[in-house]
Amino acid sequence: MKRIKALIFDLIIGIPLGILLSDNLGQDRPLLSNPFVEPTFKESIRKTSENLIEKGGEVLEKSGQALQNKAQEDEFQPVPSPEPPPPQ
Repeated sequence: MKRIKALIFDLIIGIPLGILLSDNLGQDRPLLSNPFVEPTFKESIRKTSENLIEKGGEVLEKSGQALQNKAQEDEFQPVPSPEPPPPQ
């Protein structure tokens, strides 16, 4: 009977506590901070700028790879010489 009471008590305390702590971890906040606080304007701008910089870097990497691939394809194809203009 003691084990059942302890199990119920652990579930009643552990589940809400775990939800609150995991919410803080999911929002990149300190573990024991208030999970119900709205982020300040400064924090939201910082997160947005970090995401923008990260996505911009990914786009630059992809475009650089595409240019390198295109340059490698063009290396192996001979460039046709231009035809001389017709005589007048």
